[in-house]
Amino acid sequence: MKANLLMLVSALGLSTSALANDAKVPVNLPAPKDGQYVHEAPTIDDLMADESVNPELRKVILKGYDMFMNTQQFRGEYVFNDMNCKTCHMGEGRMNWSGPVWPAATTLPDFRGKNQHVNSLEERIAGCFAYSMNGTPPAYGSDDMLAMVAYHQWLAKSAPVYERNIAGRGFSHLGKKIPEDVSYEKGQAVFETNCAICHGSDGAGQKKDGEVVFPPLWGDGAYNWGAGMTRIFTAASFIKNNMPLSKPGSLTDDEAWNVAWYINSQERPQDPRYTGDAKATREQFLNFHKHTRYGTEVNGQVLGQHDNTGDKPFLKPDSLKPRTFE
Repeated sequence: MKANLLMLVSALGLSTSALANDAKVPVNLPAPKDGQYVHEAPTIDDLMADESVNPELRKVILKGYDMFMNTQQFRGEYVFNDMNCKTCHMGEGRMNWSGPVWPAATTLPDFRGKNQHVNSLEERIAGCFAYSMNGTPPAYGSDDMLAMVAYHQWLAKSAPVYERNIAGRGFSHLGKKIPEDVSYEKGQAVFETNCAICHGSDGAGQKKDGEVVFPPLWGDGAYNWGAGMTRIFTAASFIKNNMPLSKPGSLTDDEAWNVAWYINSQERPQDPRYTGDAKATREQFLNFHKHTRYGTEVNGQVLGQHDNTGDKPFLKPDSLKPRTFE
């Protein structure tokens, strides 16, 4: 099936990268709730046409855009898996209902439950590198971090600051309560029918000429156990609104929940916060892991009870530090 898909793409005169990266906005996205505002983030074309933007600033924003779209260029430096920022934040990080990144620029600094302290925009970006990229972030205040921040803030142009009632933000459209009837077997069936053609029956994704075309969903090349996408509700809402790539929104709510359950019942690199015992780590960070399968038994094995950090030669990046104010 993989070969057939790639042959079809080639026959159409498209690149596999185009198929993976230029998905159309789903036609059946949820409607905004009463009182929510919808922000249409500016495009790179808008940036190039805006004469009010200083040329030096434009260069920095474009660098941030390039880092966002091709984060794999930093493989072995900031990134140690097969992910790009655009993998989870589709549509150049602009697309509502696909985790648009601009809300971080309008709502931070703020307290974040995941690490239990006030986070800056830089620290929020750093978290994505540490967990979703299974890596370590650009240094705070560095040129590369400045470029990432500049791109986020450009996308937030004209959006109100500290307004939280945002339509299309994040990945929680289906709610956070996991249905009681989800099962590994039902999720596996959904995966094999709808997902394996792109992501592989082994969940390892696909590459062509060394370039990631379809990202892995588990295994060493995937996001680690501390990534937000390990939360079942996060994965279910993302899948419901954005997958399968060729026909997003075509899965039922039940199918999205079940396949999210199945995908996140597979092993992946260790949570950087690992204490040496997955069950104990789960309890220590239960505000996060109560939504994941980490530290629970699946098919006779405790998920996350291992020392595997994937391609990354360390566990916890230095950037993951507690912060308190007295």
